[in-house]
Amino acid sequence: MSDPILVAITGASGAAYAVEILRILQAVNHPAHLILSEVGRRTLEIETDVSIDEVKAMATEVHSNKDQAACVSSGSYRMKGMIIAPCSIKTLSGIANSYADNLVIRAADVTLKERRPLVLMVRETPLHIGHIDLMRRATEAGATIFPPMPAFYNRPTTIEELIRQSAGRALDILGVDHEEIERWTGPN
Repeated sequence: MSDPILVAITGASGAAYAVEILRILQAVNHPAHLILSEVGRRTLEIETDVSIDEVKAMATEVHSNKDQAACVSSGSYRMKGMIIAPCSIKTLSGIANSYADNLVIRAADVTLKERRPLVLMVRETPLHIGHIDLMRRATEAGATIFPPMPAFYNRPTTIEELIRQSAGRALDILGVDHEEIERWTGPN
């Protein structure tokens, strides 16, 4: 069995990205752990029609954001990597400053120290210099900054297609084998 991927949902807009990531992982039978921050939970309720229970059911294991003794808080627990989707600026700041006051940030810190892939789907616009500096610092520590930018070469016709493309590309960074997105093969 493959090492699980840790998916965290924080309080920025864009909870649908995490839902689609979990759907793709479920479709390809790849184990997924989930951490849902308190504000991420509220954002999920506001932005989607997917219930908290449905999202939790997509994960192999669910961890409380307050449980810093969870298995994912230790480097000895094997994980393939971590995606934070969406990644709030508050969470980005915690990661860039190694201020692990919750499980999302502790698990991200562990992911970095173990040199595993960490994908941060940062959701904020416009950006000021403080945001850009936090992204630089997280990148220097080993994270991949992955703002979910829509791709148009595949001529999407629905919001779901836009979300799926970004979710699939984020999973590509973690080496998840899937065919859930349209890949560029050159102009027709």
